[in-house]
Amino acid sequence: MANVFLVGAGPGDPGMLTLRAKEIIESCDVMIYDYLANAEFLKWCKPDCEILYVGKKGGDHTLPQDQINGLIVEKARSGKVICRLKGGDPYVFGRGGEEGEELVEAGIDFEVVPGITAGVAAAAYAGIPVTHRDFTTSVCFITGHEDPTKSESGHNWAVYGQSTSTLVFYMGVGNLPMIAKNLMDNGRAADTPVALVRWGTRCNQTSFVSDLEHVAEEAQARNWQAPSIIIVGGVCSLHDKLGWFEKKPMLGQGVIVTRAREQASGLVGVLREQGACVREFPTISVEPLDDYAEVETAILQLARYQWVVFTSVNGVKHFWQQLRAIGLDARIFGGMRVAAIGPATADELRARGIEPDFIPEKYVAEHVVKGLLERGIAGSDVLIPRAKVAREVLPRELKAAGCNVTVLPVYETRLGQASGDEIMEALGAGDIRYVTFTSSSTVENFFELVPADAFRNFPEVRIASIGPVTSDTVRKFGLTPAIEPEDYTIPGLVDALIKDAAAK
Repeated sequence: MANVFLVGAGPGDPGMLTLRAKEIIESCDVMIYDYLANAEFLKWCKPDCEILYVGKKGGDHTLPQDQINGLIVEKARSGKVICRLKGGDPYVFGRGGEEGEELVEAGIDFEVVPGITAGVAAAAYAGIPVTHRDFTTSVCFITGHEDPTKSESGHNWAVYGQSTSTLVFYMGVGNLPMIAKNLMDNGRAADTPVALVRWGTRCNQTSFVSDLEHVAEEAQARNWQAPSIIIVGGVCSLHDKLGWFEKKPMLGQGVIVTRAREQASGLVGVLREQGACVREFPTISVEPLDDYAEVETAILQLARYQWVVFTSVNGVKHFWQQLRAIGLDARIFGGMRVAAIGPATADELRARGIEPDFIPEKYVAEHVVKGLLERGIAGSDVLIPRAKVAREVLPRELKAAGCNVTVLPVYETRLGQASGDEIMEALGAGDIRYVTFTSSSTVENFFELVPADAFRNFPEVRIASIGPVTSDTVRKFGLTPAIEPEDYTIPGLVDALIKDAAAK
């Protein structure tokens, strides 16, 4: 069996990665990746995976190709599973063929995992079908940057110039004036549409359409940079008509998500769907308790409570883990009433066979208390499974109403990051537009890592808070949230972000 995999990472959008590629990334012992392979894929690597960056961009080589070849062979001979992750497809201007030859000469078995190439994907994301019956029935992929050591060019400009094919040039931005001139000199009309797509399929994709005569001049005026592809042909005239990706409401907007990693996927996924450049910075780590003896005792005595109030998804999950550990299930809730502080918590209960008796209209403790009192909770025995450290409003108000309240810690939260250097660097580079906070804890932990005084140096960055309690915590640091939804939920927060981005 092969222990080296030449894997195509696709054009950059994580959704364009193949299932087979993800399998290899998750199981490999050594990851050797390129500049154009989305570094986000590295989060799928095993904790003990050795990760090596060998990227090349614009003449800046971390390792020259011969040393990359040698590195792959060296690691493979150790018996480890090697993932050589390359942007796009390994065999489309990815030098995968050269790496494969090197492995054959070394007697090492390998497997190729094809990837979606940018010449098709980036064009599609820019609204350009590379073939279209009204324009062309063929497409030609061409390198825009040949091997400088070759004795003669492999280009046949006469064929390119006279062809009716769509021409897609890779790595050609630096040679754009030469490419345009050679095509015109060899028969392509000066008014032939030309499109440039930079960072195709990623949240920072940009593109524009010009023509052969003016494209080099316009690219220079725009200070256009690599990585980009160049598309030449009548299909480029469909860019404005069929373009869809660059119409996403939050395209290119840098958003920091501070939720715990276990809870962030929903918010991250929705924001990315809207085009945002999401940077995960989980300021909270949700951890189990060291000792669950107290929780086990409470579960075994659950029948003495008239109400159980769950205040978070994590509370449900960790409570149920202990419930199952002692051989019990949802039937233990028979005869009592259950409340959920919000729709996500309610869904977590429904997934375990419990339909909540009460979900407040406003998802903060004060409204929970009001609704519970209207439902006759006063004087009841109440159990509240929650975090070890949390706001005391709910238990305090219920006790004031004559309830016998038991607060039951079932998990704890800790600081989720060691340093805020990554965020400070992103802020300094102007890559961040929004910072989202979904609880008071995320605010407090964020500003423990990123000092509020330093954050004030970036007044253009807008704080988005999920609700008034979280906003009050932001104000304690001398800052004012710019965004607070009327509906204190993740969907409400996303809607508010989209409206703000559209307004700006």
